[in-house]
Amino acid sequence: MSSFLASKTHFLTRPNDNAVTSKLYIRSFGCQMNDYDSGKMADVLRESHGLEPTNSPEEADVILFNTCSVREKAQEKVFSDLGRARDLKKLKPGLIIGAGGCVASQEGEAIVKRAPYVDLVFGPQTLHRLPALIEARKLSGKSQVDISFPEIEKFDHLPPARVEGPSAFVSIMEGCSKFCSFCVVPYTRGQEVSRKAEDVLTEVAELASQGVREVTLLGQNVNAFLDPEHGLDFTDLLEMVSEIPGIARIRYTTSHPKEFTQKLIDAYGRLPKLVNHIHLPVQSGNDRVLAAMKRGYTALEYKSIVRRLKAIRPDICLSTDFIVGFPGESELEFEDSMKLIEAVGFDHSFSFIYSPRPGTPAADLQDETPAGLKLARLQRLQAAIDTNAQAISQAMVGKTFDVLIEGRSKKNPAELMGRTENNRVVNFPAPGQAASRLIGQVLPMTITAALSHSLRGAMVLTPEDEARPANAA
Repeated sequence: MSSFLASKTHFLTRPNDNAVTSKLYIRSFGCQMNDYDSGKMADVLRESHGLEPTNSPEEADVILFNTCSVREKAQEKVFSDLGRARDLKKLKPGLIIGAGGCVASQEGEAIVKRAPYVDLVFGPQTLHRLPALIEARKLSGKSQVDISFPEIEKFDHLPPARVEGPSAFVSIMEGCSKFCSFCVVPYTRGQEVSRKAEDVLTEVAELASQGVREVTLLGQNVNAFLDPEHGLDFTDLLEMVSEIPGIARIRYTTSHPKEFTQKLIDAYGRLPKLVNHIHLPVQSGNDRVLAAMKRGYTALEYKSIVRRLKAIRPDICLSTDFIVGFPGESELEFEDSMKLIEAVGFDHSFSFIYSPRPGTPAADLQDETPAGLKLARLQRLQAAIDTNAQAISQAMVGKTFDVLIEGRSKKNPAELMGRTENNRVVNFPAPGQAASRLIGQVLPMTITAALSHSLRGAMVLTPEDEARPANAA
């Protein structure tokens, strides 16, 4: 069962509980929305059942898999993981096993038919119903399936978020209505539904009051946000979030180029809390492929967005998504993606070889490109982006940047780590007893070295710092 520990897990706690309580293990796959949802599952079950954290599925009384259907053979991977959990259930008959997320939404009852030992099947929009589903399973002895789309209901039934550092995610909308030909999200998470701006602002303000300095606004397509009561758009929301005291930085993901408006671009000239980093998926640099993907823009239109952004923020960094080997993609069409990488200078990319998702229009397209050729293209594309990223990092050496201190370094507890606006991790020596008070602060840091996946830095001392005795806290 140790393989369970290879992916992201989310835990919950219930302080001041003297009684022996159950334990929860969640394995989360996929995007940041799934990470956010897993955290909310933990919050809900902490509130309802007082569950304690465990990083070991062998200790758990409830095991949940928060699934993702983006990658190839995702369904088979889920059943493989569920099979290992079944072995634990033989040793602990009362163990509750649940499958949530996009694969669960896509497969529904089919999961229980194939794996009758699964107790719960729930979708991204029904995670708030987990306590009721667990109780119904215990009372009825039957597996419970709820993959409905009750729109934004779940946000009205979630307990307050737990703060675990100076950064936090805040979901502002659910679903997507773009229906790209390769994507299952509209079918597994439903169409676009936005939260009320008031509710989003209240959540951000509560996080800020608990010490959060940076928020990341989440959605499958955040720039489609539209307040259902007052008609406020995404840029309006950004402006209001930027006015909340204590919030120093604002990030968001994921954006769609089709709705990246001039109003949003102009906001980068007047909202300094918007970081110098944007994730803006492009998927391909070729217009025919983009049209086949039903993306709704051309490569030239994408480059126009980037050009206008850089006119306002010359040092802004862009990450993106690429799909390599979309059905019918020729060598010349792939070269257009390589040209786009050179023109834009992407800082990072989530790059994948195309794999058909059941139920999507692209799944019916003829695909004759050999797998080996797709892999060679992917490696070449990613190498070009990695070269760009390393050049950007190297150019930062010797310069000073504001860094949000997030906590202890993962590799060396004697050091602290933080993050630059352009989303680079910076590790630096912790200044003795004063280290703990730095967490959550935004401090100037001189970059001393660029490594393959991180930076080294040194704190910029003020005259007051230099005058303070070395042993001062």
